[in-house]
Amino acid sequence: MNLVQAYDYISVELEEVRELFDSELQSNIPIVMDMLEEVGKFRGKMLRPILVLLCGKACGEITKDHHVIAAVSEMVHMATLVHDDVLDEAESRRRGKTINSLHGNEAAVMLGDLLISHAFHLCSSIDSQIASRMIAATTNTVCEGELMQLYYRGFYDLDEEKYIDIISRKTASLIAVSCYLGAQASGANETTCQAMEEYGWKLGVAFQIMDDIVDITGTEESSGKTLGIDMLKEKLTLPVIHFLSNCNEQEKQWATQVMSDPSNKDHQIFVDKLMKSGSLEYAHQKAVQYVEDAKGIFPHIKDEQTKSILLELAGLVVSYH
Repeated sequence: MNLVQAYDYISVELEEVRELFDSELQSNIPIVMDMLEEVGKFRGKMLRPILVLLCGKACGEITKDHHVIAAVSEMVHMATLVHDDVLDEAESRRRGKTINSLHGNEAAVMLGDLLISHAFHLCSSIDSQIASRMIAATTNTVCEGELMQLYYRGFYDLDEEKYIDIISRKTASLIAVSCYLGAQASGANETTCQAMEEYGWKLGVAFQIMDDIVDITGTEESSGKTLGIDMLKEKLTLPVIHFLSNCNEQEKQWATQVMSDPSNKDHQIFVDKLMKSGSLEYAHQKAVQYVEDAKGIFPHIKDEQTKSILLELAGLVVSYH
Protein backbone atom coordinates (compact mmCIF):
# COMPACT_ATOMS: atom_id res chain seq x y z
CA MET A 1 0.00 0.00 0.00
CA ASN A 2 1.07 3.60 -0.61
CA LEU A 3 -0.31 6.96 0.47
CA VAL A 4 -2.40 7.30 -2.69
CA GLN A 5 -4.23 4.06 -1.86
CA ALA A 6 -4.88 5.29 1.68
CA TYR A 7 -6.28 8.54 0.27
CA ASP A 8 -8.45 6.63 -2.20
CA TYR A 9 -9.97 4.53 0.58
CA ILE A 10 -11.41 7.63 2.25
CA SER A 11 -11.46 9.97 -0.76
CA VAL A 12 -15.10 11.00 -0.37
CA GLU A 13 -14.71 11.84 3.32
CA LEU A 14 -11.39 13.58 2.71
CA GLU A 15 -12.97 15.80 0.06
CA GLU A 16 -15.63 16.79 2.61
CA VAL A 17 -12.82 17.82 4.96
CA ARG A 18 -11.12 19.89 2.24
CA GLU A 19 -14.37 21.69 1.41
CA LEU A 20 -15.05 22.39 5.08
CA PHE A 21 -11.49 23.62 5.55
CA ASP A 22 -11.77 26.02 2.60
CA SER A 23 -15.23 27.28 3.58
CA GLU A 24 -14.02 28.11 7.10
CA LEU A 25 -10.91 30.00 5.97
CA GLN A 26 -12.71 32.94 4.41
CA SER A 27 -12.32 36.69 4.81
CA ASN A 28 -13.97 39.72 3.17
CA ILE A 29 -10.63 41.53 3.37
CA PRO A 30 -8.77 40.87 0.10
CA ILE A 31 -5.23 40.99 1.53
CA VAL A 32 -6.19 38.54 4.30
CA MET A 33 -7.96 36.26 1.84
CA ASP A 34 -4.88 36.25 -0.39
CA MET A 35 -2.73 35.06 2.51
CA LEU A 36 -5.28 32.42 3.52
CA GLU A 37 -5.21 31.08 -0.02
CA GLU A 38 -1.41 31.04 0.06
CA VAL A 39 -1.29 29.12 3.32
CA GLY A 40 -3.88 26.70 1.92
CA LYS A 41 -1.14 25.50 -0.43
CA PHE A 42 0.71 24.16 2.64
CA ARG A 43 -1.65 21.20 2.78
CA GLY A 44 0.58 18.24 2.11
CA LYS A 45 0.12 14.64 3.25
CA MET A 46 -2.83 15.64 5.48
CA LEU A 47 -1.72 12.92 7.89
CA ARG A 48 -3.78 14.19 10.83
CA PRO A 49 -7.12 14.44 8.97
CA ILE A 50 -6.48 11.01 7.42
CA LEU A 51 -5.92 9.52 10.88
CA VAL A 52 -9.09 11.15 12.24
CA LEU A 53 -11.10 9.61 9.41
CA LEU A 54 -9.43 6.19 9.45
CA CYS A 55 -9.66 5.82 13.24
CA GLY A 56 -13.30 6.89 13.01
CA LYS A 57 -14.03 4.44 10.22
CA ALA A 58 -12.29 1.67 12.14
CA CYS A 59 -14.63 2.17 15.09
CA GLY A 60 -17.93 2.98 13.38
CA GLU A 61 -19.54 5.46 11.01
CA ILE A 62 -17.96 8.69 9.75
CA THR A 63 -20.05 11.71 10.76
CA LYS A 64 -19.98 15.46 10.31
CA ASP A 65 -18.10 15.68 13.60
CA HIS A 66 -15.25 13.72 12.05
CA HIS A 67 -15.05 16.20 9.18
CA VAL A 68 -14.88 19.08 11.63
CA ILE A 69 -12.24 17.44 13.85
CA ALA A 70 -10.16 16.54 10.80
CA ALA A 71 -10.28 20.08 9.40
CA VAL A 72 -9.49 21.56 12.81
CA SER A 73 -6.49 19.28 13.31
CA GLU A 74 -5.08 20.40 9.96
CA MET A 75 -5.64 24.09 10.77
CA VAL A 76 -3.80 23.79 14.06
CA HIS A 77 -0.99 21.91 12.31
CA MET A 78 -0.72 24.54 9.58
CA ALA A 79 -0.61 27.31 12.17
CA THR A 80 2.40 25.62 13.75
CA LEU A 81 4.06 25.39 10.33
CA VAL A 82 3.60 29.11 9.72
CA HIS A 83 5.03 29.94 13.15
CA ASP A 84 7.87 27.41 12.72
CA ASP A 85 8.91 29.07 9.47
CA VAL A 86 9.21 32.39 11.31
CA LEU A 87 11.34 30.83 14.07
CA ASP A 88 13.52 29.01 11.54
CA GLU A 89 13.69 31.86 9.04
CA ALA A 90 12.69 29.33 6.40
CA GLU A 91 12.14 30.49 2.85
CA SER A 92 10.37 27.54 1.24
CA ARG A 93 7.67 25.02 2.09
CA ARG A 94 5.65 22.68 -0.13
CA ARG A 95 7.85 23.86 -3.02
CA GLY A 96 6.67 27.44 -2.60
CA LYS A 97 7.56 30.57 -0.68
CA THR A 98 6.78 30.68 3.05
CA ILE A 99 4.40 33.31 4.39
CA ASN A 100 7.22 35.04 6.29
CA SER A 101 9.39 35.26 3.18
CA LEU A 102 6.50 36.75 1.20
CA HIS A 103 4.93 39.06 3.78
CA GLY A 104 7.36 39.34 6.70
CA ASN A 105 7.47 37.84 10.17
CA GLU A 106 4.79 40.08 11.68
CA ALA A 107 2.18 39.10 9.09
CA ALA A 108 3.15 35.42 9.38
CA VAL A 109 2.74 35.43 13.16
CA MET A 110 -0.69 37.04 12.89
CA LEU A 111 -1.75 34.64 10.13
CA GLY A 112 -0.75 31.69 12.32
CA ASP A 113 -2.87 33.17 15.11
CA LEU A 114 -5.76 33.60 12.68
CA LEU A 115 -5.56 29.92 11.73
CA ILE A 116 -5.75 28.95 15.41
CA SER A 117 -8.73 31.26 15.87
CA HIS A 118 -10.53 29.73 12.89
CA ALA A 119 -9.76 26.24 14.18
CA PHE A 120 -11.53 26.88 17.47
CA HIS A 121 -14.37 28.74 15.80
CA LEU A 122 -15.00 25.68 13.63
CA CYS A 123 -14.54 23.25 16.51
CA SER A 124 -17.20 25.07 18.53
CA SER A 125 -19.78 23.87 15.96
CA ILE A 126 -19.61 20.38 17.51
CA ASP A 127 -22.26 19.89 20.20
CA SER A 128 -19.94 17.99 22.52
CA GLN A 129 -17.18 20.02 24.14
CA ILE A 130 -14.84 17.01 24.38
CA ALA A 131 -13.13 17.75 21.07
CA SER A 132 -12.76 21.48 21.76
CA ARG A 133 -11.26 20.90 25.17
CA MET A 134 -8.90 18.15 24.02
CA ILE A 135 -7.67 20.07 20.97
CA ALA A 136 -7.21 23.20 23.10
CA ALA A 137 -5.20 21.23 25.66
CA THR A 138 -3.14 19.66 22.88
CA THR A 139 -2.46 23.08 21.33
CA ASN A 140 -1.13 24.15 24.72
CA THR A 141 1.12 21.09 24.72
CA VAL A 142 2.38 21.83 21.20
CA CYS A 143 3.30 25.37 22.21
CA GLU A 144 5.06 24.10 25.33
CA GLY A 145 7.09 21.72 23.17
CA GLU A 146 8.10 24.53 20.83
CA LEU A 147 9.14 26.70 23.79
CA MET A 148 11.19 23.81 25.18
CA GLN A 149 12.92 23.37 21.84
CA LEU A 150 13.76 27.08 21.72
CA TYR A 151 15.13 26.97 25.27
CA TYR A 152 17.35 23.96 24.59
CA ARG A 153 18.98 25.36 21.44
CA GLY A 154 22.73 25.13 21.88
CA PHE A 155 22.49 22.67 24.80
CA TYR A 156 25.06 20.19 23.54
CA ASP A 157 24.46 17.88 26.50
CA LEU A 158 20.80 17.40 25.61
CA ASP A 159 19.96 13.72 26.07
CA GLU A 160 17.67 11.41 24.14
CA GLU A 161 15.01 11.37 26.86
CA LYS A 162 14.61 15.15 26.75
CA TYR A 163 14.56 15.11 22.95
CA ILE A 164 11.73 12.54 22.95
CA ASP A 165 9.86 14.67 25.48
CA ILE A 166 10.15 17.72 23.21
CA ILE A 167 9.01 16.01 20.01
CA SER A 168 6.25 14.18 21.90
CA ARG A 169 4.80 17.55 22.78
CA LYS A 170 5.41 19.54 19.62
CA THR A 171 4.54 16.84 17.07
CA ALA A 172 3.23 13.58 18.48
CA SER A 173 0.57 15.11 20.75
CA LEU A 174 -1.54 16.47 17.85
CA ILE A 175 -1.29 13.20 15.93
CA ALA A 176 -2.26 11.30 19.07
CA VAL A 177 -5.34 13.41 19.78
CA SER A 178 -6.41 13.10 16.13
CA CYS A 179 -6.51 9.33 16.56
CA TYR A 180 -8.27 9.52 19.93
CA LEU A 181 -10.97 11.90 18.72
CA GLY A 182 -11.52 9.97 15.50
CA ALA A 183 -12.36 6.87 17.55
CA GLN A 184 -14.28 8.83 20.20
CA ALA A 185 -16.54 10.51 17.64
CA SER A 186 -17.54 7.05 16.39
CA GLY A 187 -18.64 5.99 19.87
CA ALA A 188 -15.65 3.81 20.74
CA ASN A 189 -15.16 2.98 24.40
CA GLU A 190 -12.45 4.72 26.42
CA THR A 191 -10.07 1.76 26.31
CA THR A 192 -10.15 1.73 22.51
CA CYS A 193 -9.80 5.53 22.32
CA GLN A 194 -6.74 5.45 24.56
CA ALA A 195 -5.19 2.65 22.52
CA MET A 196 -5.74 4.69 19.36
CA GLU A 197 -4.18 7.67 21.10
CA GLU A 198 -1.10 5.62 22.05
CA TYR A 199 -0.84 4.35 18.47
CA GLY A 200 -0.93 7.97 17.25
CA TRP A 201 1.64 9.12 19.80
CA LYS A 202 4.15 6.46 18.78
CA LEU A 203 3.48 7.20 15.13
CA GLY A 204 4.06 10.90 15.78
CA VAL A 205 7.38 10.33 17.51
CA ALA A 206 8.56 8.17 14.60
CA PHE A 207 7.36 10.78 12.12
CA GLN A 208 9.34 13.57 13.79
CA ILE A 209 12.51 11.48 14.08
CA MET A 210 12.28 10.78 10.35
CA ASP A 211 11.63 14.46 9.61
CA ASP A 212 14.74 15.36 11.60
CA ILE A 213 16.76 12.84 9.60
CA VAL A 214 15.49 14.38 6.35
CA ASP A 215 16.59 17.81 7.57
CA ILE A 216 20.13 16.42 7.63
CA THR A 217 20.22 14.10 4.62
CA GLY A 218 17.40 15.23 2.32
CA THR A 219 17.34 17.64 -0.59
CA GLU A 220 15.13 20.69 -0.91
CA GLU A 221 14.05 19.46 -4.33
CA SER A 222 12.63 16.21 -2.95
CA SER A 223 11.30 17.56 0.35
CA GLY A 224 9.93 20.83 -1.01
CA LYS A 225 11.09 22.87 1.99
CA THR A 226 14.14 24.61 3.42
CA LEU A 227 16.52 22.05 4.96
CA GLY A 228 19.57 22.15 7.22
CA ILE A 229 17.86 24.48 9.66
CA ASP A 230 18.21 22.30 12.76
CA MET A 231 21.98 22.35 12.58
CA LEU A 232 22.14 26.07 11.75
CA LYS A 233 19.81 26.87 14.66
CA GLU A 234 21.70 24.56 17.05
CA LYS A 235 18.65 22.34 17.51
CA LEU A 236 19.94 18.96 18.61
CA THR A 237 18.05 16.11 16.98
CA LEU A 238 18.46 12.39 17.60
CA PRO A 239 21.31 11.67 15.13
CA VAL A 240 23.38 14.53 16.58
CA ILE A 241 22.55 13.60 20.18
CA HIS A 242 23.67 10.04 19.53
CA PHE A 243 26.88 11.19 17.83
CA LEU A 244 27.81 13.61 20.63
CA SER A 245 27.09 10.94 23.25
CA ASN A 246 29.44 8.44 21.63
CA CYS A 247 32.29 10.45 20.11
CA ASN A 248 35.53 11.44 21.82
CA GLU A 249 36.10 14.86 23.36
CA GLN A 250 38.02 16.17 20.37
CA GLU A 251 35.24 15.22 17.93
CA LYS A 252 32.62 16.69 20.25
CA GLN A 253 34.49 20.00 20.41
CA TRP A 254 34.78 20.06 16.62
CA ALA A 255 31.07 19.23 16.15
CA THR A 256 29.92 21.95 18.53
CA GLN A 257 32.09 24.48 16.72
CA VAL A 258 30.52 23.50 13.41
CA MET A 259 26.98 23.85 14.76
CA SER A 260 27.59 27.07 16.69
CA ASP A 261 29.07 28.94 13.72
CA PRO A 262 26.65 29.48 10.79
CA SER A 263 29.56 30.50 8.57
CA ASN A 264 31.42 27.22 9.18
CA LYS A 265 31.90 25.33 5.91
CA ASP A 266 32.24 21.87 7.50
CA HIS A 267 28.52 21.05 7.70
CA GLN A 268 28.72 18.43 4.94
CA ILE A 269 31.71 16.85 6.67
CA PHE A 270 29.59 16.65 9.82
CA VAL A 271 26.79 14.96 7.87
CA ASP A 272 29.31 12.42 6.56
CA LYS A 273 30.49 11.75 10.11
CA LEU A 274 26.89 11.23 11.27
CA MET A 275 26.46 8.67 8.53
CA LYS A 276 29.77 6.83 9.02
CA SER A 277 29.40 6.75 12.80
CA GLY A 278 26.06 4.97 12.57
CA SER A 279 24.18 7.83 14.27
CA LEU A 280 21.80 8.34 11.34
CA GLU A 281 21.10 4.62 11.22
CA TYR A 282 20.57 4.59 14.99
CA ALA A 283 17.92 7.32 14.65
CA HIS A 284 16.23 5.50 11.79
CA GLN A 285 16.09 2.27 13.77
CA LYS A 286 14.58 4.16 16.70
CA ALA A 287 11.83 5.42 14.40
CA VAL A 288 11.27 1.89 13.11
CA GLN A 289 10.96 0.62 16.68
CA TYR A 290 8.34 3.26 17.53
CA VAL A 291 6.36 2.21 14.46
CA GLU A 292 6.55 -1.47 15.43
CA ASP A 293 5.44 -0.57 18.96
CA ALA A 294 2.52 1.41 17.49
CA LYS A 295 1.42 -1.63 15.51
CA GLY A 296 1.79 -3.81 18.58
CA ILE A 297 -0.59 -1.83 20.78
CA PHE A 298 -3.25 -1.27 18.11
CA PRO A 299 -6.67 -2.12 19.59
CA HIS A 300 -8.85 -5.05 18.55
CA ILE A 301 -11.49 -3.77 16.15
CA LYS A 302 -13.97 -5.51 13.87
CA ASP A 303 -13.17 -3.52 10.72
CA GLU A 304 -10.16 -5.54 9.55
CA GLN A 305 -9.78 -3.62 6.28
CA THR A 306 -9.42 -0.24 7.95
CA LYS A 307 -7.20 -1.74 10.64
CA SER A 308 -4.93 -3.14 7.95
CA ILE A 309 -4.67 0.26 6.28
CA LEU A 310 -3.82 1.96 9.57
CA LEU A 311 -1.10 -0.58 10.29
CA GLU A 312 0.35 -0.23 6.78
CA LEU A 313 0.15 3.56 7.07
CA ALA A 314 2.33 3.32 10.17
CA GLY A 315 4.99 1.53 8.15
CA LEU A 316 4.97 4.29 5.52
CA VAL A 317 6.11 6.80 8.13
CA VAL A 318 9.58 5.27 8.16
CA SER A 319 9.77 4.72 4.41
CA TYR A 320 7.89 7.62 2.79
CA HIS A 321 10.40 10.25 3.98
